[in-house]
Amino acid sequence: MIMKWINFCALLLGTLTSPTPSPSSSPTTNIEKGPCHIFNSGRSADCLGRQLGSVPWQQFPSTLEAIDLSYNRLQAIHADDFLQLPRLRILRLQYNNISHIDDDAFKNNTLLEELNIFNNSLQEIPATALTPLLNLKQLYMSNNFYKHATLADSFSKLVKLKVLSMGGPLVMGLKKEDFQPLKNIRLYGFAIKCSSNLSYYEPGSLEVIQTQQMGFDMAIDQRPNALLDMLRDISNKIFSIIQFRNLFEFMYYMGEKDIFQGLGDISANQIVFHRGKFNENLLRMALTNLQVSSVKRLRLQYIDFARSPTFVDSGAGSSITNLALDKLDLWYISNPDVLRFDWRFTWFNKIKHLSIQYVYFNSVPCDAWVEMEGVKFMDISNNRLKDEFVFNQRCVYKGAMPNLHSFNMSSNELASLKDLSSLTREFRQMQVLDLSNNKLGSAENSRDCVWQKNLTQLILHHNKFESEALRCLPTTLHYLDLSYCDLDQLDMTYFKKATSLKELLLSGNKIKFIPSKWESPSLQSLALDGNSFGLISKESFQDMPQLSRLKAGNNPYHCTCELYVFVQDTMSKTNVNLTDWPWNYRCYHPEALLNTFISKYFPGQVACDIRLVIIICVATTTAVILILMLICYIFDLPWYTKATYQIIRAKYRAHKEKAAGEPGTFTYHAFISYSHSDADWVRDDLLPCLENNRNPYHLCIHERDFMPGKWIIDNIIENIESSRKVIFVLSRNFVNSEWCNYELYFAQQRAMGKTFSDIILVLKEPIDPGSLPSKYCKLKKMLSTKTYIEWPQHANQQAFFWEQLKSVLGKPTITRERMHSTKSRTSSVRSISLMMEDQRPGVSMPNTDKEAEPKKEIIKRNDDLSNDKQIPVMNSQLEQAIEGLIKVFHSYSSKEGDKYKLSKVELKTLLETELKDLMACANDPKGIDEIMSDLDENGDQELDFQEFVVLVAALTVACNDFFEEFCKKGGKKA
Repeated sequence: MIMKWINFCALLLGTLTSPTPSPSSSPTTNIEKGPCHIFNSGRSADCLGRQLGSVPWQQFPSTLEAIDLSYNRLQAIHADDFLQLPRLRILRLQYNNISHIDDDAFKNNTLLEELNIFNNSLQEIPATALTPLLNLKQLYMSNNFYKHATLADSFSKLVKLKVLSMGGPLVMGLKKEDFQPLKNIRLYGFAIKCSSNLSYYEPGSLEVIQTQQMGFDMAIDQRPNALLDMLRDISNKIFSIIQFRNLFEFMYYMGEKDIFQGLGDISANQIVFHRGKFNENLLRMALTNLQVSSVKRLRLQYIDFARSPTFVDSGAGSSITNLALDKLDLWYISNPDVLRFDWRFTWFNKIKHLSIQYVYFNSVPCDAWVEMEGVKFMDISNNRLKDEFVFNQRCVYKGAMPNLHSFNMSSNELASLKDLSSLTREFRQMQVLDLSNNKLGSAENSRDCVWQKNLTQLILHHNKFESEALRCLPTTLHYLDLSYCDLDQLDMTYFKKATSLKELLLSGNKIKFIPSKWESPSLQSLALDGNSFGLISKESFQDMPQLSRLKAGNNPYHCTCELYVFVQDTMSKTNVNLTDWPWNYRCYHPEALLNTFISKYFPGQVACDIRLVIIICVATTTAVILILMLICYIFDLPWYTKATYQIIRAKYRAHKEKAAGEPGTFTYHAFISYSHSDADWVRDDLLPCLENNRNPYHLCIHERDFMPGKWIIDNIIENIESSRKVIFVLSRNFVNSEWCNYELYFAQQRAMGKTFSDIILVLKEPIDPGSLPSKYCKLKKMLSTKTYIEWPQHANQQAFFWEQLKSVLGKPTITRERMHSTKSRTSSVRSISLMMEDQRPGVSMPNTDKEAEPKKEIIKRNDDLSNDKQIPVMNSQLEQAIEGLIKVFHSYSSKEGDKYKLSKVELKTLLETELKDLMACANDPKGIDEIMSDLDENGDQELDFQEFVVLVAALTVACNDFFEEFCKKGGKKA
């Protein structure tokens, strides 16, 4: 950065020239043999440094547009030298010994835009020769031997001129009429060089100059007051940059007069003081006037600074307290005392960007950090800073550098990460820290580091790092540069903690292998080029989901299948871009492939193509499986295997139940639940097989064993609880039967608190669980989680089916006499007896005295309850209440959708109409949603009658509790 600015300033003064185009940058086309190199299809000629005594015009083709004849021995330019070059636009003649130019030397070069005759021996300004060059934009003619700087009137015609440098070591001064021809020309850059011993300066000499960049190369040692006139001439003009070179070349200014008085009237973005001698008083004069100017940038470079012997520190404070600059550069200052030239650091207080380079100071006093409160960007690189002089434990750093964002301490002699973390810990806004080119990285000096949490970018390249020292780095980083740090291995502990790291540079180290599981969830860019590992695989980066850029060239790769697979997968299947592919990827091993480009390495397809190997294996395995499946199909092996497995499981459960001491005495061995449509199969196949043998089972079916005159639900509950097992004969007819669903439900309720081994599922015909209606959610779950027995269609397999079923039922045991009272029910639903009866097919009613019993009209049980039209006559008060409850439910459920279920809208209407006085939330939509969520057991967003009854039961219990409490408090009066 420094050298770029120095080159620019030197160019502005005409001390350097524009770079010559490289011959290799374009295709070469030699027109004829000669000292110059003709290229760019005959449009450019390079004759630089060929020791030419004259212009080789015979070699030049007429198509030339640019010629570089600099650094030769040319003494004159003649009329014929460029006569045949009408297209010429650029001519460089600097650093020759030209003392004469013919008046018509450029008469045929009217397209010329750049002419450089800097550093020659011209005695006069070649005004006549320059007259035809009306398209001239850049003219460099300083550092010649003419004794005055007066321009001829012909210069007023060069209206396209943008850059002009003129003058030389023999120009003793400037006159007011010297630049009058330029008064109507707006320049971009103007530079004037005068003698080291300026003799005169007429006020108004520079007044006519209109330019954005102004350069002065003149020493005012003998006439320091001339600076006042110069500043007055350029005041009230707007400049981007003004440079003063060698302002005092031989002696320090010892006067008391403020020669920078006019600096406050200058409108410039930047002022540069290049070379020269500055003492304390002169610098104070300059800074004092800059405080009241509009200048935003100041640079002091290559300055010879000295203390002023007449200055006495009174202790009253600094005179520079309001120097508000966007940027201050202090480069190559000979004396570090310039930093506190008035024994204070106050002049840094309002600087935003402070750059102090090559000043070679080695310590920072405690008060300096406090004074620099306005600094946002600080660059103190290329000095001699050491840990103990930068971080002083006796200093108080709290509140220091409150606005610092970026801190560059590169190229110093720092060695302790711990001290640097302690120093920057209080820099609350700092996000970027550059510590490159130091002596950091030893494990001993990299322990117990506590960093500022806002730090996101850390630059550490060209240090000497040990792997253990990585644990001292901050874990909040987004960007980390560890290039050229002599790392031979990586500590994965740090990278697991650095969860925000997005870009990591590890180029130029000595890393010998890449860990197989490198976890870095946020990493997007990784540079591993120039290390020592020879193997790399995609497993190394599989835990880097965000990785998109990988640079891994210039490593000694082993050309193996693993490397080939990595390259192919990375190039075709992943989003990772190999940024330096393919030229930096070469084989190092085996020796036969040394220096072979990996992009041209193609191993055997079968040896390395994992997909092909997988296809072959899969095809072979598939063929074997198909053959085995064919054998199994022919001999029915799967069915027998599954059936045998179920028998073994049944025997194991029976043994487990016996060991648990479960009671084995029931009225029936099994209760059989089936649809009326499957009754023939039950009567003709199932019952004979289980009941007509030496050890018969005592089975319960509704057609034969239900108690006549009892409600159907009571019969179902009582007989299920009186049976050791419950057999469900599943078919599509079973699914369509409402009564079968009740039996299934009660069997599940019976199993609550126990195992579900008492339930036996017999699949009479195939049923897809996914095709069942939502109200059969329990059956769906059982079919998905419970092993069932399938009724085989082939007769030769049916004998085995009966063995399966008997093994599941267990050995027949002696059953107790049938009891007429049922066991107590544990669930709220089982405590409800529906006051309805169902005469199953095959159940006969006894001829009892009808007058001795209340009259009850019996509903014949069919598989669909909706077809039952005969309703029993309700006589008692409780029966009427139940009848009213049923009527209320169906009066609302039949309004829309499923007529046997309440939708949310129907529930809301029911609550608002029937229970508005009992429920405060009847009109609250949120309350309705909570009630629906609590009651909806199967999650179908509707309430069937069974779910609705839970609400009524809860309200009834609450009302009963209320009245009991009321009566207790009110006594007899209540």
